[in-house]
Amino acid sequence: MILIGENLNIMSKTLGPAIRERNARPVQEMAMAETEAGIDYIDLNIGPARKAGDELMKWVVNTVQEVTHLPLSLDTTNPIAMEAGLQVCKNKTLMNSISLQPDRLAAELPLVKKHNSEMIGLLWGVDGMPRDANERAALAVDIVYQANEMGISNEEIWIDPIASPVSVEINQVKSCVEFMGMLSEIAPGCKSTVGLSNISNGTPDALRPYLNRTYMVMLMRNGLYSAIVDAFDRELIQIAKGKRPELVKLIYQVMDGENIGAASLSAEELKYVKTVKVLTGESLYSHSWLEI
Repeated sequence: MILIGENLNIMSKTLGPAIRERNARPVQEMAMAETEAGIDYIDLNIGPARKAGDELMKWVVNTVQEVTHLPLSLDTTNPIAMEAGLQVCKNKTLMNSISLQPDRLAAELPLVKKHNSEMIGLLWGVDGMPRDANERAALAVDIVYQANEMGISNEEIWIDPIASPVSVEINQVKSCVEFMGMLSEIAPGCKSTVGLSNISNGTPDALRPYLNRTYMVMLMRNGLYSAIVDAFDRELIQIAKGKRPELVKLIYQVMDGENIGAASLSAEELKYVKTVKVLTGESLYSHSWLEI
């Protein structure tokens, strides 16, 4: 599976000041660390960047490209900054992201074609977050149609159905998995991605990796192509690269409702079993779900 590192983010308490002050060393150290961790793309998240966003994005892209060969995912809601970054990228770039809000579509879809980029189609409509799998499907058809009309092929579109925190709404968690299984039929050739860490927002830091890893496997079963992830979660990267087949099999068994005796499991395996049950809605979420 394709992994996009999320760690080079202007919201970071350490990297944010470095980016704003044009301090290259911390930015380059992070880019090199993500590269060494084994990810496939580096996401450069500069936020809205309303003031001099074009200059900022160019600086970040050039700074990172000095130390890594990896392709970049440019992450900003500022189309002027987005184009500035596209102009200096050396590899084919991923635009993160284009939603179904008319102003975003009008400003950003032409950039995909003009700069021979690929795009993440974020399934956020004019009314906001889709409520279920069917609304996600309708939004996916809409954004793919509009991209096709601009001459953008399905193969250049990565659909993001929007993962939401399990601590907020379990039906959204389940519908995202359901939609992932529908995507290949409603938009053949399109890829998929998801901001994986969203699933564990609001959860104690020590517990977040279990939710992130388990949810990734659940989505992978339904065809997930890529994920935006914490580049330094080693076990997550191992799972994504096919190095933990026994764990993937266990998660699938729990998804299928197989009765697995707790006595046959290690303490670590039992944590994943409990996490699947939370993410499928079989158990209620609480911060103590691994202790129950």
